[in-house]
Amino acid sequence: MTAPHLFLIVSVIGALFTLNALRPPRHPEVLSMFFFFASWLTAELPYHHLAWQAIATVVFIAVGALHGWQGWAGLGLTLASWAGLLLLAARSRASAQGFEDSMRKVLGHDYLTRVDAARSAGWGAPLQWRQLARPLPLRPAAGVTKLTDIAYAEPGDRAHRLDVYKPADGRTKCPTLLFIHGGAWIIGDKREQGIPMMNRLAAHGWVCMTANYRLSPKAAFPAHLLDVKQALRWIREHGAEHGADPSFVVVSGGSAGGHLGALMALTANDPRYQPGFEDVDTSVQGAALFYGQYDFTNRLKLRSKGSIRFFERMIMKKKLADDPAAFAAASPIDQIGDHAPPMLIIHGSNDILIRVEEARYFADLVAKASRGPVVYAEVSGAQHAFDIFPSVRAMHVIAGVERYCDYIWSLEMQRRGARTS
Repeated sequence: MTAPHLFLIVSVIGALFTLNALRPPRHPEVLSMFFFFASWLTAELPYHHLAWQAIATVVFIAVGALHGWQGWAGLGLTLASWAGLLLLAARSRASAQGFEDSMRKVLGHDYLTRVDAARSAGWGAPLQWRQLARPLPLRPAAGVTKLTDIAYAEPGDRAHRLDVYKPADGRTKCPTLLFIHGGAWIIGDKREQGIPMMNRLAAHGWVCMTANYRLSPKAAFPAHLLDVKQALRWIREHGAEHGADPSFVVVSGGSAGGHLGALMALTANDPRYQPGFEDVDTSVQGAALFYGQYDFTNRLKLRSKGSIRFFERMIMKKKLADDPAAFAAASPIDQIGDHAPPMLIIHGSNDILIRVEEARYFADLVAKASRGPVVYAEVSGAQHAFDIFPSVRAMHVIAGVERYCDYIWSLEMQRRGARTS
């Protein structure tokens, strides 16, 4: 095969990756995971894709790719792909302002004036270009100490261990974040997700915990929820030993972790989900939820038959038609009330694994019911799992999450101070 032909093939592949990131298709469903991965990696790493396509173009031209019409067609496709990648990069940068606009819409344009000055002074720049250029591997940030594999419940196996990210300077009474990993309730590990956010928060004075939990299909719901509540129990009993303030906990998580985090926020102190530790306070003071699954009942008709069968066979171990009450009990949407704590609900507009319409519906209901500030931030152009590694978009959003968490912590400290004065 000649250089012009090879260049055309490579150009077509690169252009398809770019197009998929700009407008990821939802069908056919059998290819949805391929569309997701291709869209996710391209949209979050547009500069990296631009670099490899540029290198490939220079090499192909050097070996004579433009000596045939196929090469010129490939060059045209490549230039169009570069334009698309630059558009993706611009959308990533614009996520900073879009996120801030969502915050100000709910909290007010002056909300930053109500954040504790010591906290806001330490925020720093959201982007570190060396980290962006080499997003992997993910390690503890400077000024952060990581402790691994702490058993938080019996039997202390891999499913019941957590990691701690905390300030290295040994400060105490830090606000606390509990992160719950995603993975469709069947895969995933505490070492794989939430690390950019926990690094940033821990470097700025938070103590962050991330916990494993039992996975399906071996475990059926609500085993996953019982486990993460056990992790919260451990924080209440042992968090202070690591510098945390166990009385102020924000729960966070992505995808399945967003689902479990939402349930933790909305089922506080429900004895059904804390057998043997019913007297432990399992309330949280806030939630920051990424692209969560909020409805198991398919009331919005957003899910395919194959997706419903997955929930029935793998997660719930029963059929929706046979026990709709069980599926409602597993749905955060059905647990909403005025007891809901402050929430930040984040979802990408291009998410093809969990539809953005579900997040909008959930956020609207929570905002109407909760007495605390509820912010819905729809991240334009973002795919599912966009925050797993430190991309431009992810770091802008994570900086916004930090502002929200510091904001609700500041309000709570002011409230406690007023109550005790």
